[in-house]
Amino acid sequence: MINSRFKLTTFKLQNQLHKLIHSNHIHGSARIKPRKAPRPHKFTRNQLRPPIPFLDHLKQCTNPDEFLSAFNDFNEMGYKHDYPSYASLIYKLARARRFDDVDAVLDYIRSRDIRCGEPMFIGLIRHYGKADLIDKAIEVFREMGKSYNCARTTQSFNTILNVLVDGGRIPDAIELFAKGPKMGFRLNSVSYNVMIKMWLGNNDWENAMKVFDEMLEREVEPTFVTYNSQIGFLCKRGEIDEAKGLFEDMRRKGRRGNAVTYALLMEGLCSSGRFNEAKKLMFDMEYHGCKAELVNYGVLMSDLCKRGLIDEAKGLLLEMKRRRIKPDVVMYNILIGCLCKDGAVLEGYKLLVEMQVKGLKPNAATYRMVVDGFVRVEDFAGGLKVFNAMLHSNHAPRLETFRCLCSGLLRRGRMDEGGFVLEEMKKRKMSLGWDLWEVLVSDSCKDEGFAVDSLSNLIASL
Repeated sequence: MINSRFKLTTFKLQNQLHKLIHSNHIHGSARIKPRKAPRPHKFTRNQLRPPIPFLDHLKQCTNPDEFLSAFNDFNEMGYKHDYPSYASLIYKLARARRFDDVDAVLDYIRSRDIRCGEPMFIGLIRHYGKADLIDKAIEVFREMGKSYNCARTTQSFNTILNVLVDGGRIPDAIELFAKGPKMGFRLNSVSYNVMIKMWLGNNDWENAMKVFDEMLEREVEPTFVTYNSQIGFLCKRGEIDEAKGLFEDMRRKGRRGNAVTYALLMEGLCSSGRFNEAKKLMFDMEYHGCKAELVNYGVLMSDLCKRGLIDEAKGLLLEMKRRRIKPDVVMYNILIGCLCKDGAVLEGYKLLVEMQVKGLKPNAATYRMVVDGFVRVEDFAGGLKVFNAMLHSNHAPRLETFRCLCSGLLRRGRMDEGGFVLEEMKKRKMSLGWDLWEVLVSDSCKDEGFAVDSLSNLIASL
């Protein structure tokens, strides 16, 4: 049920919307006369558009209960809603998964024949897909032209096709794809790419190639995505030479690969033990008119770290800096993870600091790897320091990290710090676990130096 003032039944909400929206109010998005002042630069389309008060307010709303009430409040202030209002409202409601509210607004739009654009319905179809409400997505697609007087294009067709594929509705996707031309849709490269992705995801190379052949027969130009999906599939199966052959065929037809194409081939070569060939391929990219990007260096870095070649991985990072290619968080994380697993946690910590000095924000994975690294070498003071920085950055460790850090601190007799970690666990409804409490109590009985009284007090306070 819908809560608060606007949490009514669908029927009541429709009546409320009807009374509010069709009252004789002035239009709230009337254009503001632009100033006749010289412009220091060329304004974008969004900068030229006058502000829409309701949309600006809606962006600030974080509580889903406020969305519909804000809609009402603006009506009472004399604001008449139009397509941008409805589109933004439905987007916010769908993103919050308030689909009962969405249904109510859609019913009103349909009953009053309010014209809404295709982008609104495309966004809604995607949100239904993410929520695994595939039948609702299909219903919206079917009703767009019938009930909402909105022309469907190939873009909305591709959207529902992709939702069907991602939702595992393979027979429905096949049927829709086959009916597409009869429904008046001109299938494009995106349509074919979705189906190729579907067949490859089901490990069906033969049917994927049938779709690819049909694509060529209908003179639909393949894209990077078309070739990359096939090359990536072959590389994962270990068929590197076949993937290279497809890549060469692609180039013969005048279609140069992009950075991702090369990265897929490089990853395949690395996984088959051909690192030097992968490295040479990366340095050959520029000769073929494609500049190496972070994704390419990331492939080489990952392979070096997997094989424990830390010095070579650090050398690759230096090489990137010489080429003025700025490492991102992912690149740093690959190397930090390798260092921490190898016991060189202080080096990993220095890289974390270096990231921050260079203006990069460590993500949750960065902090977790370093905290885990300190815990692994039983440097609980160091782990606690990074743990505090992690919490300050609004990231949270894994349960296992919490448990290891807390038990380590308690074993060392650092009761206040252990208690702090326990409090943070309690806030997140995490438990240290009776197995660890049992170990701690057992240790306290064996070790006279262990703070038995403090441990007892700590347990009693929880």
